[in-house]
Amino acid sequence: MSNNRWTKDQLKLAFHLYCQIPFGKLHSRNHEIVELAQLIGRTPSAVAMKLVNFASIDPAITATGRAGLGNASSLDREIWAEFNADWEGLVVQCNRLRVTIEEEKGIRRPTNFYLDETVDREDFTGETRQVITEQRIKQHFFRRAVLSSYRGRCCMSGLSEPCLLLASHIVPWSKDKANRLNPSNGLCLSALHDRAFDKGLITLAEDFTVIVSKQLLNNDNDLMRFAIAELHGRSIELPDRFFPSKEFIARHRTEVFNSR
Repeated sequence: MSNNRWTKDQLKLAFHLYCQIPFGKLHSRNHEIVELAQLIGRTPSAVAMKLVNFASIDPAITATGRAGLGNASSLDREIWAEFNADWEGLVVQCNRLRVTIEEEKGIRRPTNFYLDETVDREDFTGETRQVITEQRIKQHFFRRAVLSSYRGRCCMSGLSEPCLLLASHIVPWSKDKANRLNPSNGLCLSALHDRAFDKGLITLAEDFTVIVSKQLLNNDNDLMRFAIAELHGRSIELPDRFFPSKEFIARHRTEVFNSR
């Protein structure tokens, strides 16, 4: 199979994985790449090469002068466009596709294998359990895509402790269903900065510099000053992939941020 053309389903699974692996780990020794290769009947080298092909059409990668292999196919570009048009639908579809292939191959995974935590401790069944499962799958994808893009560091403070990092939505989850899972609608923030961002106490300018509300700038608490107020006017650390959308940032400044 490894000598045949890539199928659309294989490319979807490959791009799904590309979104979740740090740019510096797109190599054939990565255990997730090895696992996907075994699942779809291709070599780890072939899968790694395909992920690097996706990098060659990633605007955030090419904007920095880096490049992939440069020979992405028209179908690669089609898959890229499909994900960007329907992140939520494609993430769920890829999970189902992967589960189907695993079942066909006799691979048994615990229900929460791809999640950060169990689906739920209560004994939900049927449609309710499926809704909860899909919700966690979506959240898990978004977190991995955002944190890996920002190299596992808060883009404002540089904090790198995973337990204290969140994938923060720029436009709130409830305000834009179409972009709930779009990694360009995400920032990697510490729990403190996530809360301040969510409550409109900090935001970003169009040039990706931090804007702190007057309420926090005038706060004389030492922790507040060192942790947040001193960020005012500083540039965030931009991600390797999926630059934060300026359109989403503008919406946050207009709809969420309280400058007072």
